[in-house]
Amino acid sequence: MTTLVLILASGAAGYWVGQDGGLTTASLVPAVAPSPTSPNTAGEQGAILYYRHPAGEAIYSATATETEEGEPFEAVRASEDVTLGEQGPITPQDIALVPAASGKVLYYRNPMGLADTSPVPKKDWMGMDYIPVYEGEQPSDSSVVVSAGKIQRTGVKTEHAMLGVIARSVDVPGIVTLDERLVSVVSPRVETFVETVADVTTGDQIEAGDELMRVYSRDIAAAGAQFLSDLKSGLSGQAMSGSRLRLKNLGVPESAVQDMETTRAVPESIVVSASRNGVVLERSVVPGMMAGPGDVLFRIADTSRVWIMAEIPEYLVSDVSLDAEAIVRIRSLPGKEFEGTVNQIYPEIREQTRTTRVRIELPNPDGILLANMYAEVAIKGKQTAKTITVPDGAVIDTGKRQSVFVDLGEGRFEPRDVRVGMRSGGQTEILEGIAEGEAVVVSGNFLIDAESNLNAAFSAFQSEVIEP
Repeated sequence: MTTLVLILASGAAGYWVGQDGGLTTASLVPAVAPSPTSPNTAGEQGAILYYRHPAGEAIYSATATETEEGEPFEAVRASEDVTLGEQGPITPQDIALVPAASGKVLYYRNPMGLADTSPVPKKDWMGMDYIPVYEGEQPSDSSVVVSAGKIQRTGVKTEHAMLGVIARSVDVPGIVTLDERLVSVVSPRVETFVETVADVTTGDQIEAGDELMRVYSRDIAAAGAQFLSDLKSGLSGQAMSGSRLRLKNLGVPESAVQDMETTRAVPESIVVSASRNGVVLERSVVPGMMAGPGDVLFRIADTSRVWIMAEIPEYLVSDVSLDAEAIVRIRSLPGKEFEGTVNQIYPEIREQTRTTRVRIELPNPDGILLANMYAEVAIKGKQTAKTITVPDGAVIDTGKRQSVFVDLGEGRFEPRDVRVGMRSGGQTEILEGIAEGEAVVVSGNFLIDAESNLNAAFSAFQSEVIEP
């Protein structure tokens, strides 16, 4: 109740408090006759509580007065709805029941709420008296008391901590690469002379069975002659399998072997065909060249399926699991999204970037995904079990500690240290510190924090007051 008197005195008489030796609670409820110049006289009843500036400025008077321009102050009567924040109308009877502030004065605080105190009465630069703070007016616990008016003006909002599930989305860059399992090369197994090369160049789309080149090899010719000799001698199928297998090992296609069986002749050259559909990535063969065993003459890639290689920071690796859903957006294909799953997490951390690679497979039947395209990857991370969550704005993070303000009701707020977990979707997981259903401040924390620091300063000052 003493605090209510102080709030009323500082709010309604901030301008003139102390001008005539100080304002008492009784002076706010005088039985003053209505001022004949007051515009509120007609239709109003009850004693005049005080007078306010006609233009609505924060200037008040305990007696009838006028502005510098000669305009009279407006009288505020007991019948009017005079409220402080969420409190009900204040009547003279209510005020009369409030005991005057008494007890030992601990210190005097700045009337404007600044973190400035004085052990003796004094005035600020505007001539306003510092307000005395008596014993028992400061909360004994760690809670912070904020007036309802301040709460309303600064937009302090609270929400209840609730049980929920947090699933963090891991957003990382990526790049389109070819599926290494769908890349093949055309390479001779023996020394080969290239007679002709088909009109196929790097970047061309080819289909399985398309002719790539014609070659001649002495080893293939010798193996073909042995195969025909065995064939003419009437050897059994089991005996013939040796010479047929030798042709296969030399890279002679089955179609060429069947032609030998039909024509009973060794062909002058062997046709080398594409073994799969795809794109020619490399062509290093020219007509008339002699190719040795293992020389790469063509490199072909099937692009019907591609990989997205994403780089995951080391601290997020634990949030990604195999078969996790992923959404891929290609920077050069705005408006398109591709859905896939994580099918590989590489078991190493790159030393220079402190990242690990994850692989996502995507179908690419139309071939619109090209190798080395930049991608933006959103991977659905592991989700927590049901846990206590609060909005991100509720957590005050100083770097060394995290805390929230718990609303205790009636303008009291308690700072509470918490231990936070995952954050995602505007929600923060609280592992320790608050319980489900407790109301926490989510907006206007700066006001409560400022009041908390102010109270701490007052408490420190109180401990250092020297007794007169």
